[in-house]
Amino acid sequence: MSRTPRDARLICAAAFVRAVTAGCVGVLLGILLGDRGYSTALIGVVVGLGIAGGAAMTTLVMRFADQVGRRRTLVVLSFISAAGLAGVVMAPTAVVLLLVAFAGMVNGMGRDRGPAGTLEQAMLPATTSAEGRTWVLAWYNVVLDGGHAIGAGLAAVPTLLQSNGWSRAEAHRTVFFGCAITVAVMAIAYRFCSPVVELAESPTNTFVASDPVVRRRVFRIAWLFGIDSVGGGFLSSALVAYWFLHRYGMTESAIAALFFGARVLNALSHVGAAWLAKRFGLLNTMVFTHLPSSLFLLAAPLSPSAPLAAALFLAREGLVEMDVPTRQSYVMAVVPPGDRTFASGLTNLTRTGGWAAGAAIAGTAMQQITLAAPLVIGGILKITYDIALYRSFRHVRPPEEQQAQAASGTVA
Repeated sequence: MSRTPRDARLICAAAFVRAVTAGCVGVLLGILLGDRGYSTALIGVVVGLGIAGGAAMTTLVMRFADQVGRRRTLVVLSFISAAGLAGVVMAPTAVVLLLVAFAGMVNGMGRDRGPAGTLEQAMLPATTSAEGRTWVLAWYNVVLDGGHAIGAGLAAVPTLLQSNGWSRAEAHRTVFFGCAITVAVMAIAYRFCSPVVELAESPTNTFVASDPVVRRRVFRIAWLFGIDSVGGGFLSSALVAYWFLHRYGMTESAIAALFFGARVLNALSHVGAAWLAKRFGLLNTMVFTHLPSSLFLLAAPLSPSAPLAAALFLAREGLVEMDVPTRQSYVMAVVPPGDRTFASGLTNLTRTGGWAAGAAIAGTAMQQITLAAPLVIGGILKITYDIALYRSFRHVRPPEEQQAQAASGTVA
């Protein structure tokens, strides 16, 4: 992290805290709601509505954040998220729970990919050079998944509290309230960022890019990312944890340890992705690491034992996140700086919308078809995305790759 400026460190610190809570809530949300008597179908809808709320907020971020201030917007988002986590615990009925999930952007995915991330991805390229962009975003994602890993590990806290005489319900409530307080406190870091993270000249309309070529490019990328995200929506941590719990009888502490290991592998993979991208290009790294991860995912439901299923799941997690920093860097590279909030917002909007749709359907598929249905459907959709992305963008290179290609005298 020594190569990143102070602003990047502050953004990463805030993102880390938010990721810790997302990792913890992702593991515990389905278990908490199941204990309260809610069906898997309703749990899936709760996860889907939480993501849909994040998508709706991303739309507002796209339109107003560069005008009212990126730092100020991030503070407001922090308090809304904190209210949502507290509301999940206090909601007296299913109807109120669904409203809270949407309005509070309750994240049951186990990964932080909400509207705050949209702004952070638009802000980080301004803190470094074009050559350092992928590395800064890689370290940003290392921090995120490090937080996800710690959060997943903290999902064992309710078990520890129960061993000390707490009731199961009290233990879960305490952890959720603790996450809510932590999310609110993290907002302090944004206030210390310098004005360099703001857009120098506020645009009049951030819903569209000024250049029609850029506009078409971003819409096409966003559409493809949407396919991937529908597949990802089937694979929320809440439902995958539920699958391990009921398919193999794993304990909460064992599931927490499994997701901790998964998030550690996610974090390490980002550094590997930046290294590979420098040698093989951003798009090649995105596609040819993502495809094998989906094959591991499809193999997991065929496993006759929990250890083998866990090993396949971890193998998948070691590869699946390599496309995250490379994808973010690629999108920020192929649009001008003034269109970065639009590009980040639209691609993240389609991703969160896809997650919402996939998560809402996944619970029903798990209940009506088979427990493993989300893993199979999600894997197939992700493979489809990889093939379509490569076919569509294999000739569109970031500026630094074009310069390296020209310097070496090679032909695309």
